Amino acid sequence: MFALVAAALFSAAFLLAIGTIVWMFAHYHDKMVAALQFQPIPQDAPVYHLRVRRPRVAQRAHKAALPLPTGALAA
Repeated sequence: MFALVAAALFSAAFLLAIGTIVWMFAHYHDKMVAALQFQPIPQDAPVYHLRVRRPRVAQRAHKAALPLPTGALAA
């Protein structure tokens, strides 16, 4: 008796799963086909035009660089 009940429940669950899959294919067939055939619109890579301007520093007398400190605190 237990085997018959288990077989009936298994069959009902299996049929429910198959029915769900068939129902999903029936209702979403158009969307699945559209998704499989979708081709993204090609887009050109953006081109960036950069202009780097570095105005020259006016020539003037520069002070001589100070010597680096020496000693225990120099590290």
